[in-house]
Amino acid sequence: MKNVKAFLMKWRKLRFQEKRRRLPRHVHTLAQIKIDEIKICGVKGIILDLDNTIISEDDRYLSPCAEDWIQQAKLAGLQFFILSNGKRRYRVKYWSHRLDIPALSPAKKPFRPAFRHAIAYMRLPAKHVLVIGDSLHTDFVGSLLCGCGYMQVASLPHPPRWWEKLAGKWVQIPYPSGGELWDFDGAAGYESFL
Repeated sequence: MKNVKAFLMKWRKLRFQEKRRRLPRHVHTLAQIKIDEIKICGVKGIILDLDNTIISEDDRYLSPCAEDWIQQAKLAGLQFFILSNGKRRYRVKYWSHRLDIPALSPAKKPFRPAFRHAIAYMRLPAKHVLVIGDSLHTDFVGSLLCGCGYMQVASLPHPPRWWEKLAGKWVQIPYPSGGELWDFDGAAGYESFL
């Protein structure tokens, strides 16, 4: 009887610790996300945003160490899918090829079909998928509608669109001033994807 009680106490303690493990809701860059932490929380697949998450919308900046982080996450067994609302499909094709990640564009986020497509492609239940993006109104809302987890990264510097001038501070985290940025000079590679 004592062994059963001891086992139950240990089991309850472990369950309590599991419930307390929560992923951070906000990070500045992809590279700051701890791969081991997300795996411990049950994440097996990641839906990634492209514009202002990996590469700035105007193709000036690349998120520091993003490509290395993606490769490390793949080696750790995580699956990826890119969903982009960007209208320039050649950019999405280029990044899909460069990162070796399947992609869909235009995804029409936050609506469910694109998220469901990505989840089905990875053959995972939604509870094991994490959506990582820079915008609450597209990435976060889409993750909520599909039952996925969500993590918001700071939006890479880019020329603000009209709606960002009005509501940007409520839906995006500004990139920290003085934060490391990598210049991107590979836009010439887009030509073969036109």
